[in-house]
Amino acid sequence: MDLVAGAENIIVIMTHASKDGESKLLSQCSLPLTGANCIKRVLTDLAYLEIENGAFVLKERAPGVSVEEIVSKTAGKLIVPDHVPEMHFQ
Repeated sequence: MDLVAGAENIIVIMTHASKDGESKLLSQCSLPLTGANCIKRVLTDLAYLEIENGAFVLKERAPGVSVEEIVSKTAGKLIVPDHVPEMHFQ
């Protein structure tokens, strides 16, 4: 069964790295896919990212998390704008 069939806005919520610290944000998936190139946004415990042209674009960082930490824990191509705001919760 294809879980993403017909969906227009797929958002993945996950941890940024595995328990041993390895990045889960990879340049290519090594697991079987139920849909290819359908994810548009990723929210992790460290950041909010959007996927554009096969790259992760850093949009916001979690409170207390530095851009450097996000860069070090992202194995896939990452685009970092000049200013990355910290998330605010109400």
